[in-house]
Amino acid sequence: MKARICFFLLSVVFLFNTTAKAENEQLDGVDAKAYILIEQNTGRVLAENNADERLPIASVTKIMTMLLIMEAVDNKTISLDDMVTVSENAMSYGGSTMFLEAGEELSVNDMLKGIAVASANDGCVAMAEHLTGSESAFVDMMNNRARELGMNNTNFVNTNGLDDDEHYSSARDVALMSRELLKHPKITDYTSIWTDELRGGKFQLANTNKLIRFYTGANGLKTGSTSNALCCLSASAKRDNMQLIAVVLGAPTSDKRFASARALLDYGFAKYKVKELVKANEKLCSADIVNGIEKTVNGIAKESKTALFEKNNNKEIEKRIFTESYINAPIKKGDVLGYIEFVSDGKVIDKVDIISEIDVDKKGIGQIMKDIMIGFM
Repeated sequence: MKARICFFLLSVVFLFNTTAKAENEQLDGVDAKAYILIEQNTGRVLAENNADERLPIASVTKIMTMLLIMEAVDNKTISLDDMVTVSENAMSYGGSTMFLEAGEELSVNDMLKGIAVASANDGCVAMAEHLTGSESAFVDMMNNRARELGMNNTNFVNTNGLDDDEHYSSARDVALMSRELLKHPKITDYTSIWTDELRGGKFQLANTNKLIRFYTGANGLKTGSTSNALCCLSASAKRDNMQLIAVVLGAPTSDKRFASARALLDYGFAKYKVKELVKANEKLCSADIVNGIEKTVNGIAKESKTALFEKNNNKEIEKRIFTESYINAPIKKGDVLGYIEFVSDGKVIDKVDIISEIDVDKKGIGQIMKDIMIGFM
């Protein structure tokens, strides 16, 4: 079958930067051993410095712990209403805690609150044991997931980030797992909490991430601080449909940690914006069907796509649709019919599959014979 190219979608002009330049030098207002700023949807790096240096990350580790919990919730291995029984081992962990007692039962929902808001070390261990039977098995899962995400400068030895020479990550790797965590929209219901309570009001929670209250659009993610790691933060914020992630490692003080993250986020929001190229399920074309009970089928976008813009740069983006001249029935909903690509300066910057909106059954032999007879009449 011969492919056809449809240009009926008009080219559009908007602000676009095909290769957002990462600043590999210390930005004004940032005081940290390493940092990185990325845009969530594209994963594009907007600024970085020493982003691949292996450093202790303290409780920022809990981003991976929360990621594995959210993945288990979303794939229905566990539910938010499941009750978690606290072990003696989990209770024994000090530092930041939610003061769990051995034998106590709390829901996964409440455990997530304790981990995300109060940075509860005991809650991390309790959830690790609930999911895998032991903290060591859960740590193995953490490291496996890190490798899957391409976190090449990371090694976990515990669930919570307590100091250990063999427990480390990098600003880039933290950004990778932060981006993955934000693919689970429910997580910001926890990471954006400023204050809350547990145990019927007997235990008060206050977020260790002060940006949640004092930075417009802040919705996460996790602080961390130890004597070795100093002050760390993975800060996320969303404005005008653009979600940014700023990772700061090794800031000398807590105030400088938050000031550094604020400076990075301010830089990103001031310089860049995103625009939606296509929406998931948006109708893009119609395709002719051969031997189908329908003559045509709508082709829709398989997923949403956005592009990152530098605010002061005008570029033309052309949308091109590629489909077959005709498609044989039967067709299942979701079958790929072609694709749409987005072109700037002659270069393809992104593309999305075009899929069938509905099922289209093949005609029976009786209907085909009837159509042939009608054709002769």
